[in-house]
Amino acid sequence: MLAQRAAQQSLRRLAASQPSMLSQMAFKNTLKPLAIGSSTQARPISTQKLTPTDSYEILVAQRKNRPSSPHFTIYRPQITWLNSIMHRATGAVLSGGFYVFGAAYLVSPLFGWHLDSATMAAAFGSWPVLAKVLAKFAVAMPFTFHSFNGIRHLVWDMGRQFTNQQVIRTGWITVGVAAVSALGLAVFV
Repeated sequence: MLAQRAAQQSLRRLAASQPSMLSQMAFKNTLKPLAIGSSTQARPISTQKLTPTDSYEILVAQRKNRPSSPHFTIYRPQITWLNSIMHRATGAVLSGGFYVFGAAYLVSPLFGWHLDSATMAAAFGSWPVLAKVLAKFAVAMPFTFHSFNGIRHLVWDMGRQFTNQQVIRTGWITVGVAAVSALGLAVFV
């Protein structure tokens, strides 16, 4: 890469200089197609001293004029990328929830919190039925979706169900089965 840059710079200097008649003939026949000739554009630059605050304000103003990514306005939402986003989000929610609850359970005796099973069952039992169902659904839906979508990914790893129609169909099946099983877990368990 360095040698390439050096060769380009030397060819540019050669093209910009006023060569002699003999070198003009050699240059015209051999090197001119490779060099950047007099058609090179040059723009005068002017610099000014700016404080870091001023330069940051200019940067903020430039970012406001920058166009936003057009994918939200151009592309129609598809089940493939919605399931991909949801798979990552449910994985983060589930793992984060397990870590937070596990850490809270470990430090609960130090702070006097009652996170033992009997206390939690008694507190959950005192809730209204609708609140219980909604809480169980809120926990079951990420779990079932992440599980069924993970099975879908394992099927893909085996090289099956990978055409566009199959991917779309299995995506909707995953959403449907996850919703029905989460509702079943929330209502009947």
